[in-house]
Amino acid sequence: MVTIFKDTSYLSQKAAELFVEAAQEAVQKNGRFIVALTGGSSPKQLYQLLAQAPYKDQMPWQQTFIFWGDERWVPLTDERSNAKMAKELLLDKVPVPQEQIFPMWADMEPEAYAQKYEQILKNLFKGQEPAFDLILLGMGDDGHTASLFPHTEVLQEQEKWVDAYYLKPQSMHRITLTAPIINQANRILFMTFGENKAKALYEVLEGERNPQEYPSQLIQPKQGGEIYWYVDDKAASKLEKYK
Repeated sequence: MVTIFKDTSYLSQKAAELFVEAAQEAVQKNGRFIVALTGGSSPKQLYQLLAQAPYKDQMPWQQTFIFWGDERWVPLTDERSNAKMAKELLLDKVPVPQEQIFPMWADMEPEAYAQKYEQILKNLFKGQEPAFDLILLGMGDDGHTASLFPHTEVLQEQEKWVDAYYLKPQSMHRITLTAPIINQANRILFMTFGENKAKALYEVLEGERNPQEYPSQLIQPKQGGEIYWYVDDKAASKLEKYK
C-alpha cells in the first residue's frame, strides 16, 4: 500500500497511529510487541510523537521489545548511531524496560555480534514463527534499505537472520537484518521523504525488477504480511500508478 502525503508532519502522525495500532494488536494476541526501529532522518518526528501524549499513553511499553533493522558499527555514543538517536528522542522518555532494548552494537567483532543478535532473536521467538510485529524501514537515494546496499553479498543471504560485513564505499562495518527475516514481519513500514529519493522510489515500485541495483525490491512480506509505503509528494513525484 502506497500513501502519498503533502505534509511530512501528517505522515509522521499516521505512522505513529500505525505504530500504536500494531503494538496494541500484538499485545492482545501474543502478550508482547516486537518492533525493529530504523535510523536516518525520516523517523525522527515519529519518535518525537511516540514520546509524548497521546501516543505515549496508548503504548504498552512494558510489553514492548525494541530491536533495530540495521546499524553502523559505531559505539552507542557516536553521533552516527541509530540507537543513540532513538534513545535520545524516544527511549529515554518512555517506560520500556532496559532489558527489553537490544541495540545493534557491542564491544566485540561485528560478525560475532551478528551471530549473538540472531541468537537473541531466536531465543525470543522460540516455539513461535519468527515474525516481528512491525519493522520500520527507510530507503536511501540509491534504493538501499536497512544495510542492504546495492551489489553486496548480503543481498544473496537466505539462511542468516542477521549479518555483518564491511562496506567499502563507507569504510566501515554495517550490521543488518537480512531480507528473509524482514519479510517474515507482520507489518513493514517504509518512510521515505524528499526529491532525492524520487528516482529510486520509482524504480523500486514501478521499474523492472532488479534488486541487485535497488535492494528495497527484496522487501516483499510473506503471505499475510502487510507493507506500507508512507512517502511525501516530493519522493513520489515520478510515480505514475499511485497518483
